[in-house]
Amino acid sequence: MLLKDHLLPFAFGDRSHGDLGEDVLEIGPGPGLTTDLLRGDLAKLTAIELDPELASALSGRLKGTNVDVVEGDATAMPFESARFTGAMTFTMFHHVPTAELQDRLLGEIFRVLRPGGLLVASDSVASDDLAALHIDDIYNPVDPATLSDRLGTIGFADIEVETNSLGWRCHARRSP
Repeated sequence: MLLKDHLLPFAFGDRSHGDLGEDVLEIGPGPGLTTDLLRGDLAKLTAIELDPELASALSGRLKGTNVDVVEGDATAMPFESARFTGAMTFTMFHHVPTAELQDRLLGEIFRVLRPGGLLVASDSVASDDLAALHIDDIYNPVDPATLSDRLGTIGFADIEVETNSLGWRCHARRSP
């Protein structure tokens, strides 16, 4: 399985899922493929999904588990500040239509993380092949060369960005 064997090991690197703490936020889970793979390793997981149909389906499927699904816009999250011990997002950032909204999303992640909370994020790097797959969809890939500065401007610390031929990963902590 591509997610289990490649995407998640790359995204987490030498960190474990437990490094995210006991109250974790997943941003943009879509149908919940990564949610399914990670929820067994996490005490409590909250997933915020913009698409009403995807949020409803995921919520119904995971009712009674350790996952709470919230339909909402991650650029204006309905959560109190400093709630989550960790946050994660996978192959979602390129669906955010502008760099300004991507930065607003990163700012919201910063706001809802507790001081010292870890962000684990990954996405693909820009390519003509991926652009072709997004003809009727938003495709605004993040340039990983800019990510460290963007995160630092927001206030994140201990920022690590790594790339390979297919994607980038980022680990960053909310500064105190």
